[in-house]
Amino acid sequence: MFAIRWIDSRRSWVAAGALAACLALANGAVAQETKLALLNVQEAISRTGEGQALIRELEQKYQPTRQRLEAKQTEVNRMRDQFQKGTNTMSDEAKRNLARDIQKAEVELQRDTEDARGEFSQEQGQLFNSVGSKMMAVIDKYSKANGFQIVLDISNPQSPVLYAVNEVNITNAIITAYDAAHPVGGASPTE
Repeated sequence: MFAIRWIDSRRSWVAAGALAACLALANGAVAQETKLALLNVQEAISRTGEGQALIRELEQKYQPTRQRLEAKQTEVNRMRDQFQKGTNTMSDEAKRNLARDIQKAEVELQRDTEDARGEFSQEQGQLFNSVGSKMMAVIDKYSKANGFQIVLDISNPQSPVLYAVNEVNITNAIITAYDAAHPVGGASPTE
């Protein structure tokens, strides 16, 4: 007997379900075959037509921010070079002023970078959630149509799956099914 302690409740239910299914199979308690499938949900979301279009839109939206941050980084690098080249020729006062300006610019760049990353991550999370909620319906329909009793998400590196044959990975099939149900560009679904 052993105990598993999980912090993430969704992951614990998945792990508990997988463990129960494996134990039931090992003990012969399941009269019929239990079909298990693996799905990399994050990959599926990012590879759907809709997911790719939303990612492109998000990247375009943050392109000016990225360019602004790159320009700030270039300015910080220029100031560092100026400091290094002028170490022997600059007065102590000029060195202190330039060092203070460099430090101020670095702090500002770091703060702006962290803010931009936070905003980008938040919007990316919203994007994944919007596609993910629609994907759950596709996963449910696909799983029922193909007789899967358990579908495990393997996109988290902490997944309890240690080994599986590739034949049980339904990621590509889910992407195809999602794109058929939610085509990009407003075309009608082909079902």
